[in-house]
Amino acid sequence: MSVFSYKLNEKRVAIVTIDVPGEKMNTLRDSFADDLSAILKQGRDDNIFGMVFISGKSDNFIAGADIKMLDSAKTREDALAISELCHQAFFTLKKQPYPTVAAIHGAALGGGLEFALACDYRVCTDSDITKLGLPEVQLGLLPGGGGTQRLPKLVGIQKALEWMLTGKQVRAKQAKKTGLVHDCVPLSILERVACELATKGKPKATKPRLDRISQLLESNPFGRNIIFKKAEENVLKKTGGHYPAPLNIIKAVRASIELDELKAYKTEAEGFADLVMTDVSKSLRGIFFATTEMKKEYKNDDVAAVERTAVLGGGLMGAGIAHVSAVKAGALVRIKDVAHQGVSNAMNYSYKILSKRQKRRIMSKAELQQTMNRITGTTDYSGFKHVDMVIEAVFEDLKLKQSMVADVEQNCQDDTIFASNTSSLPIAQIAEQAKRPENVIGLHYFSPVEKMPLVEIIPHEGTSEQTIARTVNFARKQGKTPIVVKDKAGFYVNRILAPYVNEAANLLLAGEPIEKIDQALVEFGFPVGPLALLDEVGIDIGSKIAPILEKELGERFKAPNAFDRMIDAKRLGRKTGRGFYTYEKKGKKVDESVYELLGITASPRLNKQEIASRCVAQMLNEAARCLDEGIIASPRDGDIGAIFGIGFPPFLGGPFSYMDKRGASKVCSELSTYASDNPVFTPAPCLMAMAEKGATFYGERKVELSEVVTEQESDTEQVQTS
Repeated sequence: MSVFSYKLNEKRVAIVTIDVPGEKMNTLRDSFADDLSAILKQGRDDNIFGMVFISGKSDNFIAGADIKMLDSAKTREDALAISELCHQAFFTLKKQPYPTVAAIHGAALGGGLEFALACDYRVCTDSDITKLGLPEVQLGLLPGGGGTQRLPKLVGIQKALEWMLTGKQVRAKQAKKTGLVHDCVPLSILERVACELATKGKPKATKPRLDRISQLLESNPFGRNIIFKKAEENVLKKTGGHYPAPLNIIKAVRASIELDELKAYKTEAEGFADLVMTDVSKSLRGIFFATTEMKKEYKNDDVAAVERTAVLGGGLMGAGIAHVSAVKAGALVRIKDVAHQGVSNAMNYSYKILSKRQKRRIMSKAELQQTMNRITGTTDYSGFKHVDMVIEAVFEDLKLKQSMVADVEQNCQDDTIFASNTSSLPIAQIAEQAKRPENVIGLHYFSPVEKMPLVEIIPHEGTSEQTIARTVNFARKQGKTPIVVKDKAGFYVNRILAPYVNEAANLLLAGEPIEKIDQALVEFGFPVGPLALLDEVGIDIGSKIAPILEKELGERFKAPNAFDRMIDAKRLGRKTGRGFYTYEKKGKKVDESVYELLGITASPRLNKQEIASRCVAQMLNEAARCLDEGIIASPRDGDIGAIFGIGFPPFLGGPFSYMDKRGASKVCSELSTYASDNPVFTPAPCLMAMAEKGATFYGERKVELSEVVTEQESDTEQVQTS
């Protein structure tokens, strides 16, 4: 069945509706080329004046290529054929004797925008949901359907590079301003305006709309060389050389300017084929599929929606939670703090973020005010009577959180959910004095809330299925990717983070320099090093979590005494201006006085690779334990949690994918070597069992968890017997 339906209007303009049967989104498939060829031929046979392509979907034009198609490419030649097929199809579209128009409403991304670029005209709606872009870099790819060739000729080299290297999605007004589209109109007249364009004949070639400086740079070889060289430097600085796609994009764009058309398109196709086969792209595509699958889980449209929320605590975390609840989820939000200043600070937090959006013309002043009107504040429980969910975001104190549960039960409805943003306390302990424990759940955000995509949802044994479903639904409305984890101290993300940070501190105490430790992990692929991360979170926050983890999980979570000395000296990190680094307007730098405070003489002993290996080994070992104990439901959840929660390098696919690539035996061998000096590195029994069997977390040779547990029990029995 064709994805295209063809209709000829009274002005002899063919209106072609794109509608992939049975799918919510239009995506490009292998069969697209043949269907397109047939439609274009029909237009020629009918001697039409023009052809308009419009979507049959209510909220997207073409959302991109079907990524599953790439997994069918077993060889580089298979991947090359996909790009060449797209090139041929879009060349055919471009060379029709009649004008073609892309009428865009909703997403036109990746291959969808490349399809539109091959049309003679583009017109889009002024709707907020209309976004255009080439985000292939986020999957470790480059646009393989001519995007690197056509986009620079429309918007200029610098703008095209900026959009493709970041995967930026451009809004309708900006698309018109830059010349990406010819017009931007209300949805009600989209088809009419597109039909009018279709009768105007083929458009004349135009130059990109550039300012004088850009025009000067892009109009000569010397200036273009500066642009490409600077782009390469920026890419290497930001990616550390871990991601090959950006450099391939630069190469293809350069080819579009410097080579003849045939060679330039060949450069793009070959770059695309090379990238499809890389482990980096496979890892990034795996993340995409995993997050797509997760959106279908715990989904229950029959439960009541969360429309009114309250946030307890006006600190940075509470302010961030209030912001995403009001802005992303569109909920009414009531902020409660013990002081009016706390409420004011929290509301100002949202106002500052929205003001930046207004200045960039992403939202109007009226929209800003309308959004702010959804946020109110109080120092008591007034206005809580009809709240659907109360999210607690205060410091880690069990008695305080239990008292808040009691207050909410007294001041809210019988079915109001109490969601705790605790980062380490077991939810069962918070709920143990509750009258309605079925309403109590953990909802753990990461800072800064408006930027970090993950939330951990933690039901205790008494949490109702309805509470879980409502919480998951609300988290998704907030724009978050939720993972449901087991109720045990530290949950998943903080549990794998704590030993990683502890090892970094131990290395510091052994004489390794602060900047060397952090740089080692940045070079490994983390966005920031562990000591810099601790400064950002707050050293006092980490110190409150550590004793909880040690009490519940054992000696291996004991934090180094160095943290206590830092707290006593009021060096809590960025918020006090001093931690492991000092923070000034000019930026941050290592505070050398830390060494004296901790009684350390900086004496580098290990190389950066060894430093990274020791810290990451702790994280991998604890991740394996979490899966074994059922803290996370699957390796997939563990990978997404680590990537979205603490910035585990996406190009490695997450801790479980990384362990699979290395092999359980190699991971165990490395841990055993370190364990000879420090028993906290002792490999988890489940990892040892996997190493013995040659098993992986993913794939056909995977050992079932129950099988591993059985082996562990058997091993334990043998040890006890001996």
